Amino acid sequence: MVHRVMQRVDGVLEQRLRDAIATVVQEQTRSVLPRLREEIESVVRHAVYEAVADELAGSHAAPTKG
Repeated sequence: MVHRVMQRVDGVLEQRLRDAIATVVQEQTRSVLPRLREEIESVVRHAVYEAVADELAGSHAAPTKG
């Protein structure tokens, strides 16, 4: 009987933990997305500005990373 009870507890606990973890991950993802978008926009904007500036300056050297 104890074994069967423990199996049921394990099953319920596993599902509830999975649900709780999924909820926390979703909440954290939602809170990080705006900042992540800002950073991506900044990086893309900077890369475009550099490329345009290089092109306008007549620089045809290979692009550098960083």
